[in-house]
Amino acid sequence: MPSFAGAAMAIPLAIHLTIFYSDVVLVPLGWIALAKAISRAFDAMTDSLMGWVTDRTRSRWGRRRPYMALGAPAAAVAFVALFAPPEALTPEAAGWWLLASYVIYYLFHTIYLIPHYGLGPELTQDYHERSRLFGLSESFTVAGTMIAAVLPGLLITQLGDRNGYLAFALIFGALLTALYWNLVFRIRERADFAARPPNPLVPGVRRVMRNSVFRILLAVYVAGAITGAIPGMLIPYFTTYVLKPENPTFWLSIFLLVYFAAGFVLLPAWIWAARRFGKKPVWLASFVSAVTGSAAVFFVQEGQLLLTGIVLAWAGSSFGARLFLGPAIQADVIDYDELHTGKRREAQYGALWSLMTKFTVIPSMSIPLAVLESLGYAPNVEQSETVKLAIRAMLGLAPAACALAAFAIACFYPISEAVHRRIWEGIERHRRGEDAEDPVTGRRLAPPAGRGVEEETGWFLDHFSPRELTAYQKDGAGRLLRGAALAAGLCLALALAAGSSLAFTLGDLSQDPGLGAVLEVVVAGFALTGFAYHLVRLRAALRMRRAPVPKDVVGRHLRCG
Repeated sequence: MPSFAGAAMAIPLAIHLTIFYSDVVLVPLGWIALAKAISRAFDAMTDSLMGWVTDRTRSRWGRRRPYMALGAPAAAVAFVALFAPPEALTPEAAGWWLLASYVIYYLFHTIYLIPHYGLGPELTQDYHERSRLFGLSESFTVAGTMIAAVLPGLLITQLGDRNGYLAFALIFGALLTALYWNLVFRIRERADFAARPPNPLVPGVRRVMRNSVFRILLAVYVAGAITGAIPGMLIPYFTTYVLKPENPTFWLSIFLLVYFAAGFVLLPAWIWAARRFGKKPVWLASFVSAVTGSAAVFFVQEGQLLLTGIVLAWAGSSFGARLFLGPAIQADVIDYDELHTGKRREAQYGALWSLMTKFTVIPSMSIPLAVLESLGYAPNVEQSETVKLAIRAMLGLAPAACALAAFAIACFYPISEAVHRRIWEGIERHRRGEDAEDPVTGRRLAPPAGRGVEEETGWFLDHFSPRELTAYQKDGAGRLLRGAALAAGLCLALALAAGSSLAFTLGDLSQDPGLGAVLEVVVAGFALTGFAYHLVRLRAALRMRRAPVPKDVVGRHLRCG
C-alpha cells in the first residue's frame, strides 16, 4: 500500500517539478539541471550505505521496519518544502531552496525505500508467488500514478499553481506517512532472515558483481536509465510548446492518465501471461510497445491531441509489466546469489542496482535542460522550431534507442522457472552439506561454508581482486597497501578537482552553470563513491600487513573463488 503514495509523489517530482520551477518560480533551467544532478548524485551515494546498514541492523522491531517508520514522515516534510518555495524568494534564492529541499527529500527517501526493497524478496521464495506479490504491489503503484496524473491539474485549476502543488504535497505526504506506519505495525519480518549474519560492505559489492546473471540484469536497467528521466521531465514542455492546446495543464493530466490507465488496465493480463509463459518471454514482449511507442512520439505534430493519446496508450500498455517483472526477476537473481554465497543480501542488491541506475540517470535529468537552455528556451513564450525539434527528438527517439539496447541485452537473461526450481534445489542441498550444480553454468558447487577457507577469512580476502591476491602471494601486503592507497588517492583527487570547479561555478549565481557543471557533479559523485570504496579496502590492506593471511590459504581461496 505505501507504493500508492510513493508513486503518486514520484509523478510530480518527475513531471511537474521542473516546469513548476522554470515557468512559475522562474528559476533558470541550467540551475534546475544542476540542483537535480547534485541531489540525485547524493541520493545514489547513500543507497549502498543504507543497504549495508539495514542488512546489519539487529533490533526488536527488525532490520527493515525502524527505518521505514522514521524515514517516511521526514521525507514527507521535505516533499512539502519542495513545492512550497516562499514567493518572496528571488530566482537565485529559489534555486538554493530547490537544491536544499531536494537533497533532504532524497536522503530520507533512501532511508525508507531501501529497507522496503529489502523486505519484499524476503517474504516469499516461490517463483510464481513473487510475480503475484510484486504484481499486487505494483498495481498500487500504477493506481498512485493515475491519481497523480489527474489530481495536480485539478488542484491547480481550482487553487492556482503554487497552492495547487502545495495541496497535493500535503495530501500525499500525510498519506505516505500513514501507509508506511500501517506497514510497520502490521507486517512482521521473517525471523530466519533477520537472524542471518550480515556481510561486509566492500566484499559484498564484489561478490554481487561476480554474479553473472545480476550483471546482465544490471546492464538492462542501466541501458534504460540512460534516458530514464527524459519522458517525465519533457512531456510538460512537449504538451505546452509542441502540441500547444488551449489548456496545457488539463491536457497534460489527460495524457498522463491515458498512459498510466493503459498500464493499470492491462496489468492483470501481464501477470497472467508471466504465470502462463514465464517471466522472461513476457519481459521481452513488454519492450515492443516501449520502443515503438517512444519512437512514434517524434512524429506527432502541433494540435494532434488524439494521436498523442493513442500513441501514449500504446506506449503505456506495458508500463505495469516492467514495474512488477523487474523486482520479481531481481528476487530470482538474489536466490542465484545465495546458491553461490550462502547469504541473503536483498537490500545490498537493491542498493547497488539503485546506485548504478541513479548515477546513469543523472545526465538524462540534466542534459536535456541544458540543451534547451543553450538553444534559446525562454519560459512562457513561443519557442523556436529548433527548440521544438529538440524536445521531440529527446522525448521520442532517445528513449526508443535505449529501450532497444536494453531489449537486446535482456535476451541473454538465463533464469526460467525450471532453472529457478533447480537453484532452490541446490540451496537445499547446500543446507544439508551436499554438493549442488549451478543450473546456469553447469558447474559443481560445494557448500559455501566448506569451500576452500573459513568463511570469515574468505569474506576478508574478497576486499581484494584475484589479481591483487596473486601479487600478494609474490610480494606481500605492501602491494595491496600501495594499490588501495593509489586508487583512493586518485579518486579523491578527481573528486576535489571536479568539486573545486563546481564551487567556482556556484560562486557566481548570475551565470547559468551550463552542461559542464552537470557533468562535474556526475564525476564528483562517482569519484567520492570510489574514494569511500577504496578507503575501506585500504583499511583491510593495513590489517593484512599487521596480520598476514598465510599464502597457502590465499591460494585455496583463489582456486575456489
